[in-house]
Amino acid sequence: MKIEVVDVTKTFGCHRALDGVTLQVDDGELVALLGPSGCGKTTLLRIIAGLETADQGEVLFDGENASGRHARERRVGFVFQHYALFRHMTVFGNVAFGLRVRPRRQRPGRAQIRQRVYELLRLVQLEEFAGSYPAQLSGGQRQRVALARALALQPRVLLLDEPFGALDAKVRQELRRWLRRLHDELHVTSVFVTHDQEEALEVADRVVVMNQGGIMQIGTPPDVFHNPASEFVMNFLGSVNVFHGRVEGGRAFLGPLQVDCSSDHPLARPARALVRPYNLDLDTRSNGRPCFLATVRHIHAAGPRVKVELTTEAGAFVEVDLAPERYQELNLSVGESVFVSARDVRVFVGDEPERSHRLEFQDGDSPTVMDDLRPGTEGRSG
Repeated sequence: MKIEVVDVTKTFGCHRALDGVTLQVDDGELVALLGPSGCGKTTLLRIIAGLETADQGEVLFDGENASGRHARERRVGFVFQHYALFRHMTVFGNVAFGLRVRPRRQRPGRAQIRQRVYELLRLVQLEEFAGSYPAQLSGGQRQRVALARALALQPRVLLLDEPFGALDAKVRQELRRWLRRLHDELHVTSVFVTHDQEEALEVADRVVVMNQGGIMQIGTPPDVFHNPASEFVMNFLGSVNVFHGRVEGGRAFLGPLQVDCSSDHPLARPARALVRPYNLDLDTRSNGRPCFLATVRHIHAAGPRVKVELTTEAGAFVEVDLAPERYQELNLSVGESVFVSARDVRVFVGDEPERSHRLEFQDGDSPTVMDDLRPGTEGRSG
């Protein structure tokens, strides 16, 4: 089932939740709607489901306009964040509910319902819990029951609204892998809403990054992460360090960084440099690359990567993400002065966040010392 959303707008009072959104989800694709709270992703999901009505625009299923159809007629399976299971029904009863309440002409017989329910319980690995009640299950098990119930009616489209939002981190991770395997087996067109960047990047075929009722970028997980279309996308998808400054005459003056920049602006423009923590490296001596001095303030050595918190000479916060081997090689200690260099910097110029300049530093580049913008330097991890 192919889904097309065409120029959809939705307003609640004075708030425009969606502003002319256009999106296509291909048959059998798993797409994540990702963005901060209030960006419109759940509203878009509910409009696709028929649970909300758009003020303007259309929703098409396989080229047919579904905008005027009731949610029951769209054959959409919907999985809610908080399960929405019937507490007085067993697992079997919850999964069978949608089949049992069908109009008599469309309702399967008891034997068919039983067969279908047990097929789904085997699929979600809960066959042995058929006689249990929701209160007797863990959060992850309840969410799998909710998914089985959504699949019972053999939906053409599966929609999931923050499906793992109520679960702890370890269970979320396990269910993410499980959902991906399940989708690869069923190939039902699926759209899920999340504000968890790691979840979207790990599970989805494509990621739709949303903000303020619009789509900021659509692409595969590697594409949106490594080639962000805007400052917002890069800032939202993982931790970044931000340096403020300006671009002028083909040079970027960004706090402690000063580098060549392919900007075509002849006049000075405000600019921000965004650098991911793993694209910064540390040395105890100058290594011939563009660098700046900073002081080690805290070291987080637990985990697969070592996070080192620094302050620049201007007092700005910088976070660096090191491999354990590199950390051991440097033998860092709190209070030590280090030289910080960057491998990959994204520069966003002026009031045009969609324009960026990618700077990659090579060994042998000359280090540059900054004086004029150090007091205005700001660094943060987002």
